[in-house]
Amino acid sequence: MKILVSGAHGLVGTALQQALSAAGHEIYRLVRYAPHSESEIEWSPDRYSIALSRIEGFDAVYHLAGESIASGRWDEEKKKKIRESRTRGTKLLSDALANLTQPPKTLICASAIGYYGNRGDELLTETSPPGPDFLSEVCVEWEQATEHARDKGLRVVNTRFGIILDKEGGALAKMLTPFRMGIGGRIGDGKQWMSWIALDDVIGALQLVLAKDALAGPINFVAPNPVRNAEFTKALGHALSRPTLFPIPAFGVRLAFGEMADALLLSSQRVEPGILKEARYEFRHPDLAGALRAVLNG
Repeated sequence: MKILVSGAHGLVGTALQQALSAAGHEIYRLVRYAPHSESEIEWSPDRYSIALSRIEGFDAVYHLAGESIASGRWDEEKKKKIRESRTRGTKLLSDALANLTQPPKTLICASAIGYYGNRGDELLTETSPPGPDFLSEVCVEWEQATEHARDKGLRVVNTRFGIILDKEGGALAKMLTPFRMGIGGRIGDGKQWMSWIALDDVIGALQLVLAKDALAGPINFVAPNPVRNAEFTKALGHALSRPTLFPIPAFGVRLAFGEMADALLLSSQRVEPGILKEARYEFRHPDLAGALRAVLNG
């Protein structure tokens, strides 16, 4: 296939390109700078600009671009960037694809389990309603921004990513230094659920979604066995052969990270990969201990 990818330099985008290229697909990238090669296509969500002629004739589009939510405190300017980088960029791309003479058959757009908000022990599926907080609002608007493409007949998939495990980036990479120093520990009371997924399974499931035309709408990208933060902490310490004796109280996390602490570190989301299970996706790393071994030794 001829495939267009945004967010191609991010954690998921980089690994996805490698997998798609290895499978024989022809990959093009949306970039925000002057293109360096024929396979790069410039776009500017800030200026709401994209060259329609350059995005004609693709078979599928993976839209993965968005401001990092885990870097820097969430002041009003940061929150504006988080929201607009997702909603504005997605609407631009959705509108553009819907107006093509030769639109792609499929648009696979990133989303996140932040959609559900802080839900305690509730088991969450793709049909669960959204939460009431900032990230929930962003995810709802993010997914709604694909409506124009869906209305024009594109198959649209909204991939609700959980905590992606990889030693080179994302949440796990940020945890490794304190845990390797032996100063890692649970966060808050450690009872909050963490719905995680190994990067290998993210890429495998993204390829499955591309291949299965029946899949559309929101899909939870999480492993089938979520764990509480205390269990995650213990498993990571064991994988690194380090003690985990230094819990961080909730007030300390909030003092250090502000609003982001409640949304990302103290929030509880027990998410079920219902649609991936129904599609018979075979998880390479269904259990946390095995996933951490694979990720850290890979």
